Amino acid sequence: MFAFSLTIFWGACLLFLVQPLIARFILPWFGGGPAVWTTCMLFFQLLLLGGYAYAHFSISRLTPRRQVITHLCLLALAVALLPITPADQWKPTDGSHAAGHILLLLLACLGLPYLVLSATGPLLQAWFSKANPGVSPYRLYALSNVGSLLALLAYPFVLEPQLGRQAQANWWSVGLALYAGLAGWCGYKVWKSAGADAPATAADDGGEAPTLMRKLLWFALPACGVMLLLAITNKLCQDIAVVPFLWVLPLSLYLLSFIISFDSPRWYHRGFWLPLLVFFLVTVTYNLHAAESHPSITPLATIYLSTIFVACMVCHGEVFRLRPSASRLTSYYLSISAGGAFGGLFVALVAPVIFPDYFELHLTLFLTAALTIIVLRQDPAAPLRKGIANLAWVVPFLALAGLGYALSNIATNSLNGAVSVTRGFYGVLKVTETDKHDPARHHLTLQHGATIHGLQYLSAERRTDPTSYYTSTSGVGRLLRTYKPTGGRRVGAVGLGSGTLAAWGRPGDTFRFYEINDDVARLATSTFTYLKDSKAKTELVMGDARLSMEREPDQKYDVIILDAFSSDAIPVHLLTLEAFAHYQRHLKPDGVIVVHVSNRYLDLHPVVYRIAEKIGVPAVTIDDTDSSYEDDGFYGSDWILMTRNAGLLQQPLLRDATKPPVEFSARVLPWTDERSDLLRILVSEPDSFLRWLQEF
Repeated sequence: MFAFSLTIFWGACLLFLVQPLIARFILPWFGGGPAVWTTCMLFFQLLLLGGYAYAHFSISRLTPRRQVITHLCLLALAVALLPITPADQWKPTDGSHAAGHILLLLLACLGLPYLVLSATGPLLQAWFSKANPGVSPYRLYALSNVGSLLALLAYPFVLEPQLGRQAQANWWSVGLALYAGLAGWCGYKVWKSAGADAPATAADDGGEAPTLMRKLLWFALPACGVMLLLAITNKLCQDIAVVPFLWVLPLSLYLLSFIISFDSPRWYHRGFWLPLLVFFLVTVTYNLHAAESHPSITPLATIYLSTIFVACMVCHGEVFRLRPSASRLTSYYLSISAGGAFGGLFVALVAPVIFPDYFELHLTLFLTAALTIIVLRQDPAAPLRKGIANLAWVVPFLALAGLGYALSNIATNSLNGAVSVTRGFYGVLKVTETDKHDPARHHLTLQHGATIHGLQYLSAERRTDPTSYYTSTSGVGRLLRTYKPTGGRRVGAVGLGSGTLAAWGRPGDTFRFYEINDDVARLATSTFTYLKDSKAKTELVMGDARLSMEREPDQKYDVIILDAFSSDAIPVHLLTLEAFAHYQRHLKPDGVIVVHVSNRYLDLHPVVYRIAEKIGVPAVTIDDTDSSYEDDGFYGSDWILMTRNAGLLQQPLLRDATKPPVEFSARVLPWTDERSDLLRILVSEPDSFLRWLQEF
């Protein structure tokens, strides 16, 4: 058993190590948004289905020796196609058709290696059954998920802090070559086993043939688990940060439920897990309702993660209860994989088209409850199927109707007051209208996820007032009030929002905005009027700001403003040494780089200051939280100014608002494209980390 256990374990490790690795390579090319990971997950689910289909075809149509020859030939070809790192020609030229571009890129760079690895579980379990008749192979599936889980946990805690992306990719290639050798070892055992030349047949070991309903549940329960996983991961990444740690956390809980469920029937007891499921469905529904008045991910995060684990335990526990005999093993796994692929397709491609907001979470909560009731209803041994208790089935169906009504009502209420709601690859944009009956306070607000991205008053007197994070007392406001070079300013702004920064434009100025989201650009040029009303010349460059700056000739900016948010966090690829090298190329010698670091969850100050030290540019922080009047459209903000213009920093408006320098731990290193360790920042600041954990 050792050879098969080791090979399945190692193949699962490689299968899940490559997921965050390849996503990190391409994340900077597509704006750093959460949809990049969702699209990658869709690719992984589809290739997993392809691998299971290949395993099913191989087992059912080929002799064992031909299976071995076919698999080893595919492995040899996969090793020959290494490395998997995407070439520069795959970089997008704009932000359109991002999902299709990502899928094609992944198929070209990773397709065959991932497909062959995906077949490991069912194929080698079938080989094991051939070489060891009468021994159950199902615990090998649990072992496979143990390997997957360990790989996921190792990535953010071990590999990412210690190795750059290219080194990770090189070691993964070595790992694939080692896997090919292990698979050859297993193939040799099958080759030497009895009946290795026997033709493939639809073997029947006497087990009961599965009904159509059972096959549908093999598909539906895993689909529901994947939909819940991706819907909650989307929400966490949208409101905190798009980093491997927040990809790994929900996925680890998802895999853990597989490990526990498939290890042994004794771990899944309906009497324990079903009441827990009811509790978390009620709790998360209540908190979704409460969150409408306080839109923050913090109170919900623990509940969301617990809901993933408990709901997936129920889905996967019930799937294991419905498992067939070993002769139908590959078709069983194929159905599970098809369900997972369907769940990924729905969340990544279908939900953005049919839902204006992230309502797939509401739908999946309802489906989880509905499927649980269906499973129990189909079980002849269920207590409610006996005698007069059969009438009690009306209670869970009434509860299901109540849950559906509550979730539908919550989704509908979340859109109240919205002038427009737009959902695309880069997230949900909501424009709300407030204080219609008070002309002095009547305004529009642009919200991306849980974060305000702009606010504009509609009265003629206040329409051009800079609001939200860009007021006269903010760091960027103070800078633009102070820095007025002769002949006008040339300003490059990374991130458009509602275009509020253009309110600081003066005759002779040029404000050049970089924006990747077409929906943001449409709203800023139609619904909001900051760009139209600005006294400066305004320009709009569509596409990822960093890629655009790489291609552009020197722009000779006086000021570069980094204000590109992925909801509440600046995309990591805009805060690396390589990114700042591009900014410096476009900046005049006495120019200023201004970085917006306001954040509820992440302390980005150490990262920016370490970069400033590395490139030899003095940096200061202007904290405007004391002048926050949210009811009047003034939000507190933190801005870091980086410039070699010492005289500018001594101007009263800037000097008087500058915070004293703060010492940061030597463990904090400047981020690079190869290495950007979010956890290092949190751990290096104990007080900040403890506050973050307490809130989380």
